[in-house]
Amino acid sequence: MDNVLLKDGEKYGGQYVATKSFKDKKVVSHGSDPSKVFNEAKEKGIKAPVVFYVPKKGMVQIY
Repeated sequence: MDNVLLKDGEKYGGQYVATKSFKDKKVVSHGSDPSKVFNEAKEKGIKAPVVFYVPKKGMVQIY
């Protein structure tokens, strides 16, 4: 099973990314504002885009 959300994630470091779905991981929109990223994906005809943040390489995250 492939659990990677994004294969070329370094390219989008520090941005929000929208993909078609969890299974179809093609990036359809990206940027610094998650609402704009989501809306742009919807405008492209994606019914339920998956939006997530891609941290910059080496960034420490605490949840």
